[in-house]
Amino acid sequence: MQRINYCEIDLDAIRQNVRVMRAAIHGGAKLLAVVKADAYGHGAVPVARAALGAGAQMLAVAIPEEGIELREAGITAPILVLGGIDESAAEAVVSAGLTQVVFDEARVRALSDAGVRLGRTAQVHIKLDTGMGRIGVRTPEEAAALAALIDSLPGIGLTGCFTHMATADEPDSAGTLAQIARFEAMTAAIAKVHPAPIVRHAANTASIFCYPQAHYDMVRGGIALYGYPPVPGVTGLVPAMRWVTRGVYVKTIAPGERVSYGGTFTAQRDTRVMTVPVGYADGYRRGLSGRGCVLVRGQRAPILGRVCMDQIMVDVTDIPGAQAGDEVVLLGRQGADCIDAEEMAAWLGTISYEVLCAPGKRVPRVYVHE
Repeated sequence: MQRINYCEIDLDAIRQNVRVMRAAIHGGAKLLAVVKADAYGHGAVPVARAALGAGAQMLAVAIPEEGIELREAGITAPILVLGGIDESAAEAVVSAGLTQVVFDEARVRALSDAGVRLGRTAQVHIKLDTGMGRIGVRTPEEAAALAALIDSLPGIGLTGCFTHMATADEPDSAGTLAQIARFEAMTAAIAKVHPAPIVRHAANTASIFCYPQAHYDMVRGGIALYGYPPVPGVTGLVPAMRWVTRGVYVKTIAPGERVSYGGTFTAQRDTRVMTVPVGYADGYRRGLSGRGCVLVRGQRAPILGRVCMDQIMVDVTDIPGAQAGDEVVLLGRQGADCIDAEEMAAWLGTISYEVLCAPGKRVPRVYVHE
């Protein structure tokens, strides 16, 4: 590592978060760990291994490439691809032994054809759109027709169906209860044409903690896997990511001197300025200009002026002894203080998910407690 700028990922935290979710599951449902988007920026392969080791029984990714990466790393657990695929990707999905979401005839037939060509059975889950409005069949009749089509074709097998809750993290439960009712109507219609057991899953992370009646055969754990509660009141979760760098230069500027592009910060006093080697090319968002802060020697150092592509400047005037070489924490704990992804998201007007996914390929992941 030529530059000190990395995300430290605590795999013990991942394991703890799996235990918290498992403790909330009712009725013996299985836990699927959502590791799409490179495990929300944490690194899909190490996180998947930690989650499976702690008791998760299935994984989910967004696109086939993410599932293939896990297979190439030697992970043999069932993997569900949550997103729709181009028909040309069917053979790669079947070859890698991935379970594919389906919601229309064209993709079902493409997967069937791929299964026949490869001499394998393409495993699929039907996506039921009960209110999210993204992908999925929308009525009991459509669900039953798709299940019947799957059963009529060679090289393909129906092993599950699922939906996604749109408002389970909001105080008003009416929307989620309506989705649960639609899900049950759709699964009942599928059962009439496909009586063999399949895995039903509807609960996203918020539903794990708020809607035990939606746990069915399996639940899907996303943001909580990484240490962030989907709703207030969830305890025991541990954030797994800590983003760390080091200051490279400290200088004192006089009143009236300006800092960074556009000179948007003007010193009102003698100000000690630390330059930190991270910027928006690393995923440290430009929207943090003049509003975010970092931790130096356990204290908060505000960002001065605009975030640059590769560097930021922070105010260490009130941090005694701050100097070049000091550890700088962008995200996570240092001493008694902590900047978590929810706080950073509030500065940016976004959500913790986006913050966790932000650190880019110039920021290596370093794993502890493997």
